[in-house]
Amino acid sequence: MPLKTSPPEEPTLNLTPMIDVILTLVLFFMVAAKFTEAERSIDLKVPTISTKDALSNPPEPKVVNVLPDGRVLLGTMPVTIDELEKQLGAARSKYQKQTVLVRGDRDATHGRMSEIYTACRRAGITEVAISVKVDTKRR
Repeated sequence: MPLKTSPPEEPTLNLTPMIDVILTLVLFFMVAAKFTEAERSIDLKVPTISTKDALSNPPEPKVVNVLPDGRVLLGTMPVTIDELEKQLGAARSKYQKQTVLVRGDRDATHGRMSEIYTACRRAGITEVAISVKVDTKRR
């Protein structure tokens, strides 16, 4: 059984792939720079845009509070289900993607909450969120 008597060869670093990548990037940027010079030489008046934000920010979500006794508040104002539907419909007519946050008390009945969701659907609101509190004690 022959034993290896020569010392192990040290690995060599092959720089060829790295040089290829660098040269490719240099060529790319040189060609891209030529395009921008050609674009500048053409006498065009392209339209400009403003760097400002949108004309108006989207409105805050409408908050519907359902109290334990079944009363409904839109924000802080008490409303009936019909008034809620009308006001949400009016808000949606102003902004198509109006969102609604429903904050129902845990003692509110499921039937009352269903009436709220139905009013939102009839008003054309498609983005309805339900507010919950995370219980960190249960794990």
